[in-house]
Amino acid sequence: MLAFSILAYLVANLGIGLWASKKISSTQDFVLAGRQLPLMLAASATFATWFGSETIMGAPTEFVKHGVLGIIEDPFGASLCLFLVGVFFARRFYEMNIITFCDFFRIRYGRNAELLSAILIIPSYFSWIAAQLLAMGIVLQVVLGWSLLICILLSSFVVILYTIWGGMWSISITDFIQTLMIIIGLLVVAAVLYEKVGGFSPLVKAAPEGFFRFFPENTFKGYLEYFAAWITIGLGSIPQQDVFQRVMSAKSARVSVQSTLLSSLMYLTIALLPLFIGLCGHYLYPGEEKDGQMIIPNMVLKHMNLPLQILFFGALVSAILSTTSSAIMAPAVVLGENIVKFFNPKLTDKQLLKTIRAGIVGITAVCIFLAATRESIFELVAESSAFSLVSLFVPLAAGLYWKASNTLGCILSMVAGLAVWLICVHIETEYPALVYGLLASFLGMAAGLIWEKASNPSAAS
Repeated sequence: MLAFSILAYLVANLGIGLWASKKISSTQDFVLAGRQLPLMLAASATFATWFGSETIMGAPTEFVKHGVLGIIEDPFGASLCLFLVGVFFARRFYEMNIITFCDFFRIRYGRNAELLSAILIIPSYFSWIAAQLLAMGIVLQVVLGWSLLICILLSSFVVILYTIWGGMWSISITDFIQTLMIIIGLLVVAAVLYEKVGGFSPLVKAAPEGFFRFFPENTFKGYLEYFAAWITIGLGSIPQQDVFQRVMSAKSARVSVQSTLLSSLMYLTIALLPLFIGLCGHYLYPGEEKDGQMIIPNMVLKHMNLPLQILFFGALVSAILSTTSSAIMAPAVVLGENIVKFFNPKLTDKQLLKTIRAGIVGITAVCIFLAATRESIFELVAESSAFSLVSLFVPLAAGLYWKASNTLGCILSMVAGLAVWLICVHIETEYPALVYGLLASFLGMAAGLIWEKASNPSAAS
């Protein structure tokens, strides 16, 4: 019955995608839902951006192992990201009336910067998408009993179809339904476990010393690693196309800002539920977490009745599907709009739409390979966020808020940040590699400004 319910849910998502395809008549309809999303649809779509495998399967594992300090990156860093987007970026992006994040680089820094930003942003999604496909494969393997590869292929097929058919319209509509399922499913499971545990007190008493500590030890390295955890997603996911698409899909600039801030609050509160459920599972059924990523799904499968299993796994599948669909669509849009169209400016709107849909299939194929050859959801997600942080955040923020920033600085910033980060990852530096990468990115931007002043002393500061 559980397997049948999950399969029926997957089929229902395909039906929604097919229905939403009737609303698609242009690339803007496909990519930005015609810029017509009301507050609740826009907020639920933005909330669902990252509420996926890491939130329900990765973060609880880190929480049980390392306490509060283990989950600064997510949910706290992720909530910070949405808050910062709402306060500093949403209105400015919306009023520019552009389709992709890389369009900003073209307008602000020129065509070469646009192309380089597109080349960098596309691979930054591979690990993120692979993490979602891996998580979906693991969940379907538990429920259906099929091989992991077959389950990954099945979930990929479903996501590809309803994304290709309905674009942002199908993503937004399914995100709204999936958000309701996530909230209801997690609340019910959490309430049942709260009764079984006997409240918060037993959990607090059983936790090791320092488990709920929010700040690190008073050392330079401790605070630097703490800072890195906050900015990995907190800043690293700001320059991302999936976030940008949700900002731009709202029906007005005001709704864009409001929906992003509301989604930040939703994420911070709702994402605490999987942490509580994971801690309850660890307390009630110690020794059952052979695979830490499956602590919550296995607990629900073994110790909950069938209606709760259907409710929970429906919520879990919902969360992963909503994240995966938008993550696959984002780089495909950049591929079509900012790379293919770069070399073929006469591309018609219909041809661009076909290119984006073909990109969805091609990018998913690459990510299926990654998902089938990797094991850690948490590591895949961290790789993705760090990549965009060290290469794209500084040029984006400087382009909006530093008038003196220039094309040379933008390109140096992207190249230097990425190169230094990769080197530091390779040599395994004592301090977080992304801190070195972010610093190099800033210095690259400053170097471009200094070079311009030196070569043209009359240039405006």
